[in-house]
Amino acid sequence: MDTVNSQLIAELRQSVQECSERGLFVASKWSSDLLLSVPATKRKLSSSSPPQSAFSTSTPARSQSPHSNHPFGDNSPSPAQPLAPIPITPARHPQAPPLSAFDTLPRTNPSADEQDILVAARGCMENREFHRAAYLLRECESPKARFMALYSQFLVSEKKSLRDWHKLDSNRYQPSVPVNESLQDLLQSVQSATDPWLLFLKAIFFSRLSRREEAIEAALLSLAGFPWNWSAWLLLGSCIGDGDELSSLLPLLPLRPSHPLVQLFQVKTLNELHNPSEHELGLCDQLLQQDWFPNSLWIMSLRACVLYHLHGLCLRICRCSVSHSLDFGQAETQFEQILALDPYRIDDIDVYSNILYVTESQVKLSRLAHEFLALDKDRPEVCCLVGNYYSLRSEHEKAVKYFRRATQLDRTYLSAWTLMGHEYVEMKNSHAAIEAYRRAVDVNRKDYRAWYGLGQAYELLNMHNYALHYYQHATALRPYDVRLWQAQGICYEEIGRIREAIVCLKRALVAADPHEITIRHKLAKLHRTLDEVADAVSYHKKIVEICQADQRPVREYAKSCLEVAEYQMNLPSGDLLLARDYLERVAASNAEDVNKASELLKQLKTRDGSGIEAHENNDTGFAEE
Repeated sequence: MDTVNSQLIAELRQSVQECSERGLFVASKWSSDLLLSVPATKRKLSSSSPPQSAFSTSTPARSQSPHSNHPFGDNSPSPAQPLAPIPITPARHPQAPPLSAFDTLPRTNPSADEQDILVAARGCMENREFHRAAYLLRECESPKARFMALYSQFLVSEKKSLRDWHKLDSNRYQPSVPVNESLQDLLQSVQSATDPWLLFLKAIFFSRLSRREEAIEAALLSLAGFPWNWSAWLLLGSCIGDGDELSSLLPLLPLRPSHPLVQLFQVKTLNELHNPSEHELGLCDQLLQQDWFPNSLWIMSLRACVLYHLHGLCLRICRCSVSHSLDFGQAETQFEQILALDPYRIDDIDVYSNILYVTESQVKLSRLAHEFLALDKDRPEVCCLVGNYYSLRSEHEKAVKYFRRATQLDRTYLSAWTLMGHEYVEMKNSHAAIEAYRRAVDVNRKDYRAWYGLGQAYELLNMHNYALHYYQHATALRPYDVRLWQAQGICYEEIGRIREAIVCLKRALVAADPHEITIRHKLAKLHRTLDEVADAVSYHKKIVEICQADQRPVREYAKSCLEVAEYQMNLPSGDLLLARDYLERVAASNAEDVNKASELLKQLKTRDGSGIEAHENNDTGFAEE
């Protein structure tokens, strides 16, 4: 069985160092957390003995020899030596980036003087003095110095573009996203780059310019040269539109599907797409085993998010009227375990607050909000947590204040825009809600929640054609979501397109709970509107069967009993025994339809009494009274 070995530990340690030295602190922190999750005995053993091999950033190409001893499979890249010019193995896609692309990279080591400048520039970057860092590095020539200088220039230009963009807040001429006028010049400076870090910058520039396919290509080439840059994996995931695209991309990756990096990337990306499955849950469980990363809080949090999306269906985001009895228990338990191990961990605390909101755990949410607000009030996740707290208390204006604060701290923080829209809906301010949802769509057009929110806002304005347009966008992104098909069906009904409404509700029924009756009630009503009585009655009969199987009170299905009974009574050869059985159930109950059921029973007995007796004598399923 594959396990973490000294080679992987050495790669993680080098990843921490290489990412940190270049100012990629998010990637460095991620590698550090993963390294610390490896049992201490393995890490000590790895430190006391030379590693099997460790990749070099000056020659980042990998071997794909079928005789490699790499722990993740035959065709995984092996860092033992540069790749020999051999044919690509069938395990990889013919269009995958060749792993030998960087074996001719010059082996340039910074001079002693330049090394001192790099250390000083890194200190400037740690203190967010990016202007100074770029200035210090202006005459340096090593690939690392070029990366740090260009990255610093990019961060300076992004800050300026964001500042200029905010000057146009509440202005009709404000563009949907900040415009960085320096991107083209920055892109030109890395156009012919072969260093994996400069290729990562190239991918960032392409992504920022909305050149998605070129960003994916540059990110893949960067990962082929240095696979342990987690920021490159995150960038690659942000370029993927749906699960099908992810599946088609996996063969292009420079590592086998069994490699932990690929598995973590897969789970993280599907979480971002709100579409994980039991398979992703299994991957998390496997990676948390003792032979892998048993102490990884990051993977535990990833697992909690899978459970949230898998069982909770993001109810907090959509605010639909669904029972709170859905299974959030496992996700909530996982988050509680994480906080017990590290009470100061802020990452994904907003997801935990969504769960507490939906389950109406006001005491827990209040305690969490007060603790983390004191811990760090300038983290967008904490602002979102506090916004959820005020929303649960129905203090919607205060909730908006904190959600807006979260978007000011991070313009791309999608959940805050969406939740702000929900608060405006609660405040009956549809126009402000639409603006917030549009911001969310601008941040990420592949997130169904914002499209759904836009549909809801326009529906409140009785603009059902507009609402239908946005619901269709949401459904295209999440084709098996019951609520989205229901919303479409309601819109079609409102504009008088009953046939389309029926089609949508039937689609909703496919993915709904087998014991669901609300959609069947609506379908029966729509068929009755079209004078399709037989179809309507078939749904009413199914409702009665479901309710009887669940032993629900008769009053919940009394109207359906009457519909079926009347239909059978009016048929020339109707099932009168079934009609009488349904009517007797209602007549003996406390439903509001008792009188009508009693009248129909009298009609049935006076009109066709002999017919019923004849049926009874020939039917062994009913006893004589």
